[in-house]
Amino acid sequence: MPHANAFVEIAAILGLATLTGMIGQKLRQPLIIMFLATGILAGPSFLGIIHSYEQIELLAHIGIALLLFIVGLKLDLTLIRTTGPVALATGLGQILFTSLIGFLIALALGMAWLNAAYVAVALTFSSTIIIVKLLSDKKEIDSLHGQIALGFLIVQDIAAILALVGLTTLGTASASGNGASLLQVLLIAAKGLGLLGATALLMKFVIPQLAGRLAHSIELLSLFAIAWAVLFGAASEMLGFSKEVGAFLAGVSLASTAFRDSIGARLTSLRDFLLLFFFIDLGARLDWSMVGSQLGESLVLSTFVLVGNPLIVLAIMGYMGYRRRTALLAGLTVAQISEFSLIVAALGLAIGHISEETMGLITLVGVVTISISTYMILYSGQLYRLLANPLRIFERSNPYREAARDTLEKSLPVDVVLVGLGNYGSGLVDYLLRRGKNLLGVDFDPVALDKWRKRGVPVVYGDMADPEMHEHLPLQKARWVVSTVRSREMNLALIHNLKKDGFSGKVALTATTGQEAAAFEDAGAHLVLRPFRDATEQAADALTYAMDFLPESIDWPLSFVEVRIKTDAVLAGKTIQDIPLSATGTSVLAISRGGRIFYEFEPDFRIYPADRLLIMGHPGGLKEAETILNQHALQCYTDDTDRFEIAGIPVADHSGIAGKSLADLHFRQRYGATLVGIRRGQEQITTINPDERLLAGDCLIVIGKAESVNALKNRAPL
Repeated sequence: MPHANAFVEIAAILGLATLTGMIGQKLRQPLIIMFLATGILAGPSFLGIIHSYEQIELLAHIGIALLLFIVGLKLDLTLIRTTGPVALATGLGQILFTSLIGFLIALALGMAWLNAAYVAVALTFSSTIIIVKLLSDKKEIDSLHGQIALGFLIVQDIAAILALVGLTTLGTASASGNGASLLQVLLIAAKGLGLLGATALLMKFVIPQLAGRLAHSIELLSLFAIAWAVLFGAASEMLGFSKEVGAFLAGVSLASTAFRDSIGARLTSLRDFLLLFFFIDLGARLDWSMVGSQLGESLVLSTFVLVGNPLIVLAIMGYMGYRRRTALLAGLTVAQISEFSLIVAALGLAIGHISEETMGLITLVGVVTISISTYMILYSGQLYRLLANPLRIFERSNPYREAARDTLEKSLPVDVVLVGLGNYGSGLVDYLLRRGKNLLGVDFDPVALDKWRKRGVPVVYGDMADPEMHEHLPLQKARWVVSTVRSREMNLALIHNLKKDGFSGKVALTATTGQEAAAFEDAGAHLVLRPFRDATEQAADALTYAMDFLPESIDWPLSFVEVRIKTDAVLAGKTIQDIPLSATGTSVLAISRGGRIFYEFEPDFRIYPADRLLIMGHPGGLKEAETILNQHALQCYTDDTDRFEIAGIPVADHSGIAGKSLADLHFRQRYGATLVGIRRGQEQITTINPDERLLAGDCLIVIGKAESVNALKNRAPL
């Protein structure tokens, strides 16, 4: 390939990166690994595509600056506060443990103390980018272990920035002479304080006004953010610090503005594109002639990261009162080294602290740990089930921190155990509470649990993927278990575990497709909820109704509004004359029911749930009328006597009804229940006719309202 044609060279590199990225996607590997593989393939050891190292290095530096800028922009210290001391304790504990033990291992492998120190620091950091992506894909980012992991990853990010500052200081002092004199240290400290002071002043007096002006054009705001990151990085480098530190401070300076989320969303793709060149450059410079000799060292260090880091998190979180499953899932997120590790190592190489061999070793450890830990996180559920018993040593007999999130009173009856308190689940809770049902909410999102705990609803922290979740639920008292989680695998696992535990109540699962619904029914679900289908059907009804029923808008002081009668409305089942609308100055013009529209109706016309009423009146009166029509019937569902029950009622040996037919007994009128079957010895009679005669010892299968069936139970045997 011609050396001068950099454009063709970049095009070939991007094409190769796309190809390796597609392979990585099939293997479920992060793009970081595939970008390193691209660099290795495009480098001199294989295809020899890369020659324009300076251009690629420039793009790589801009990518790193944007990475640190976005880290500063999204630095969320409140997450550390909300996850409590566990994020700080776990983050600092893992950093101290990994760096200390890693340093000793590196020394034992024969490294010089400075190389060993860099290796130890590199082993400390975990990839926030990879972890956020994997947890988001698994929908675990809002779970307790996800929030704790993000908390201590932020602690690691802060430690990484401090490491960059420290290394830059050492590098500046080393470059100026033989060691760092007191004057040089004071000068560097003064420059650092000046940079921080300038950042604070700009945040208070310049950035808010400037960002507000530029926000009128999102393109201009994005351009400003990139320029700000690069300019701050350049200024930091001119002062003797690294460009990464300056870019981080640039992000922090914009983090307090109202536009940080918008800026972050726009720049994330650009960051990922430019970071491609950092990893390609790193892979291309990897000296494969040394890989064979470093293989043993890399395996030792990789094993330490893959096993040691999760173990220290398990130990700390177990000591702090968390369940072993939560601790393991959080611990698996630190079972790899990160892009920060490679950046720190690259900086150490640039200032002459470490050798090419050490840089290659750290890169090799990164490839191994990121590749393996990705599968560990993706299959964390299976891994936990395999290790559940040995991990008991890391769990207290009373995991009080997670138990404190549970507000269930053991003595309370439970009508419904509702798993999943998201949007759909929260809506179900609302409506079931209006119907007077006793609920227990289950979720792994601490925010959702806090929301319902404050409203007095009993909640339990739990994850459907946890096979031991059922041990913490009052299944023996629950009539229904309802899952609103839209996951085929988790719902099937839930019903399987309920059957295994001998749950005798009924199960309702939520399906998104007809195939899922069929699978849930085959698995034994008594009810399958189809929220999307039901919502689209109701939306189509509302739209059709609005198109055919609502009048066109005209310039007139009266207005029109359509009101849909809710299931729990106090006026449902009442007549038109029972509705107190006259005081509001409004009137009912028409009623739509089941596709039929009633324009003329008598005062004794009854309205029912799902009816749509067209109301006419002044705007203020219409608002009041809507409130009246859908006032909740708070006491409508507190009486269980309207509920249907089924029961088996025995016939006594010397019963007066023995030998009589159903026609003779007038069974339905006499007992207020319907006979649907007879169990006679081993025989089951399912087709009942009026001439069927009852015999002593029969077991009558009856169904009816709870009041009537309970009365029969009290009289049994008949």
